[in-house]
Amino acid sequence: MQLLDGKKAALAIKEELTQKTAQLILQGKPRPHLAAILVGNDGASETYVASKVKTCAEIGFESTLKRLPNNISEEELLNEIEKLNQQEDVNGILVQLPLPKHISESKVIKAIHPSKDVDGFHPVSVGNMVSGAPTFIPATPYGILLLLEHFKVETKGKHAVVIGRSHIVGTPMSILLSRNTYPGNCTVTICHSATKNLKEICLQGDIIVAALGRAEFVTADMVKDGAVVIDVGITRVKDETKKSGFSLKGDVKFDEVAPKCSFITPVPGGVGPMTIAGLLMNTYNAYLQKHN
Repeated sequence: MQLLDGKKAALAIKEELTQKTAQLILQGKPRPHLAAILVGNDGASETYVASKVKTCAEIGFESTLKRLPNNISEEELLNEIEKLNQQEDVNGILVQLPLPKHISESKVIKAIHPSKDVDGFHPVSVGNMVSGAPTFIPATPYGILLLLEHFKVETKGKHAVVIGRSHIVGTPMSILLSRNTYPGNCTVTICHSATKNLKEICLQGDIIVAALGRAEFVTADMVKDGAVVIDVGITRVKDETKKSGFSLKGDVKFDEVAPKCSFITPVPGGVGPMTIAGLLMNTYNAYLQKHN
């Protein structure tokens, strides 16, 4: 069993982007610039955004964080996004999800100009991804592809089982793994809450991507020997033995599944760091599109 260490792979990508950014500065060019919008003070969102801003600083990117109150109107938020659309030096725009219930997530995603859609959620980006055209891929699926590539995991001809159909991970992952490219060229089955015989389907999977948000859902009896397991889930589970009062668990019961695998991601330290790596790669690519 080999651990798909997201921290190690993300570090390699950060080092690559640091070198490329240093070259841009030496040539007298501006730095790539990521602008993030955080609405309210959700604890998890605060952590995610802080990590993204910190990583931008580490690799030499410019970053802007706009903090907006939880009671901001939808119209005011859309106006803030439009200001960033018009700002010439901003290459990528990220609106941290989830948003307050009174704001339409769909409207916000559509308000970001496709050329700055580094989260890869805009309908134009999604359409290009489906058709195989160059585009911004959602950061988590992109990070998973970069992780598979970094560790040279073979995907061609494999049966990939994706558990979960969200527009953030499950659906784009199923499309990307089926494409005629590397990583890809898989035969893909996408499973969800209405899937029958889930265990039997998972046992056919050479690659399993677990992205349903249920702690330790995938158990050893659902995974065949030698499978590659990508655990996207991260859930706080009450744990009185921890100082924080909780443990972080993935969608996969790691201790019992790992011995059966050829490759497996840990939680934390697997897909999480690669999501930020994917976001930064998208930002750099958005910069190149503007300046080349």
